Amino acid sequence: MKQSFGSCSHGVGRALSRTQAFKKAKGRAIHRELEDNGVFVQSRGKRTLKEKTPEAYKDISQVVSVVHNAGLARKVARLKPPGVIKG
Repeated sequence: MKQSFGSCSHGVGRALSRTQAFKKAKGRAIHRELEDNGVFVQSRGKRTLKEKTPEAYKDISQVVSVVHNAGLARKVARLKPPGVIKG
Protein backbone atom coordinates (compact mmCIF):
# COMPACT_ATOMS: atom_id res chain seq x y z
CA MET A 1 0.00 0.00 0.00
CA LYS A 2 2.77 2.44 0.92
CA GLN A 3 4.77 1.51 -2.16
CA SER A 4 1.95 1.87 -4.70
CA PHE A 5 -0.81 3.89 -2.99
CA GLY A 6 -3.04 0.83 -3.49
CA SER A 7 -2.72 0.94 -7.25
CA CYS A 8 -1.39 -1.48 -9.82
CA SER A 9 -1.21 -1.82 -13.62
CA HIS A 10 -4.59 -2.52 -15.18
CA GLY A 11 -3.13 -3.20 -18.61
CA VAL A 12 0.18 -3.63 -20.36
CA GLY A 13 0.55 -0.23 -21.94
CA ARG A 14 1.47 0.70 -25.48
CA ALA A 15 4.87 -0.02 -27.00
CA LEU A 16 3.99 1.91 -30.18
CA SER A 17 1.90 5.01 -30.73
CA ARG A 18 -1.37 4.53 -32.60
CA THR A 19 0.19 6.08 -35.71
CA GLN A 20 3.24 3.80 -35.53
CA ALA A 21 1.01 0.75 -35.03
CA PHE A 22 -1.15 1.72 -38.01
CA LYS A 23 1.93 2.08 -40.23
CA LYS A 24 3.31 -1.29 -39.06
CA ALA A 25 -0.03 -2.97 -39.80
CA LYS A 26 -0.27 -1.60 -43.33
CA GLY A 27 -1.01 -4.37 -45.81
CA ARG A 28 -1.75 -6.90 -43.07
CA ALA A 29 -5.06 -8.55 -42.24
CA ILE A 30 -5.03 -7.90 -38.48
CA HIS A 31 -8.59 -9.20 -38.20
CA ARG A 32 -7.50 -12.52 -39.71
CA GLU A 33 -4.29 -12.69 -37.62
CA LEU A 34 -6.25 -12.33 -34.39
CA GLU A 35 -8.91 -14.82 -35.48
CA ASP A 36 -6.19 -17.31 -36.45
CA ASN A 37 -5.01 -17.04 -32.83
CA GLY A 38 -8.50 -17.82 -31.56
CA VAL A 39 -9.57 -14.24 -30.78
CA PHE A 40 -12.95 -13.12 -32.18
CA VAL A 41 -12.79 -9.51 -33.39
CA GLN A 42 -15.47 -6.89 -33.98
CA SER A 43 -14.39 -3.37 -34.93
CA ARG A 44 -15.87 -0.18 -36.27
CA GLY A 45 -13.37 0.03 -39.12
CA LYS A 46 -10.01 -1.17 -40.42
CA ARG A 47 -8.04 1.80 -39.06
CA THR A 48 -9.42 1.32 -35.57
CA LEU A 49 -8.36 -2.31 -35.55
CA LYS A 50 -4.92 -1.65 -37.06
CA GLU A 51 -4.14 0.65 -34.12
CA LYS A 52 -4.58 -2.43 -31.94
CA THR A 53 -2.11 -4.70 -33.70
CA PRO A 54 -0.58 -7.04 -31.07
CA GLU A 55 2.97 -5.66 -31.35
CA ALA A 56 1.64 -2.21 -30.45
CA TYR A 57 1.55 -3.38 -26.83
CA LYS A 58 4.20 -4.38 -24.32
CA ASP A 59 4.77 -8.06 -23.55
CA ILE A 60 2.19 -9.02 -20.92
CA SER A 61 4.49 -11.64 -19.35
CA GLN A 62 7.16 -9.03 -18.67
CA VAL A 63 4.69 -6.54 -17.21
CA VAL A 64 3.11 -9.16 -14.95
CA SER A 65 6.53 -10.37 -13.79
CA VAL A 66 7.61 -6.85 -12.81
CA VAL A 67 4.40 -6.27 -10.85
CA HIS A 68 4.66 -9.71 -9.20
CA ASN A 69 8.37 -9.38 -8.35
CA ALA A 70 7.82 -5.89 -6.92
CA GLY A 71 5.21 -7.36 -4.57
CA LEU A 72 2.44 -5.10 -5.89
CA ALA A 73 0.26 -8.06 -6.91
CA ARG A 74 0.64 -11.78 -7.27
CA LYS A 75 0.11 -14.04 -10.24
CA VAL A 76 -2.96 -16.21 -9.84
CA ALA A 77 -4.14 -17.08 -13.37
CA ARG A 78 -3.28 -16.65 -17.03
CA LEU A 79 -6.24 -15.57 -19.13
CA LYS A 80 -6.74 -15.35 -22.87
CA PRO A 81 -9.36 -12.96 -24.23
CA PRO A 82 -12.14 -14.70 -26.16
CA GLY A 83 -12.84 -11.55 -28.13
CA VAL A 84 -12.04 -7.92 -28.81
CA ILE A 85 -14.59 -5.18 -29.46
CA LYS A 86 -13.09 -1.94 -30.72
CA GLY A 87 -15.30 0.98 -31.62
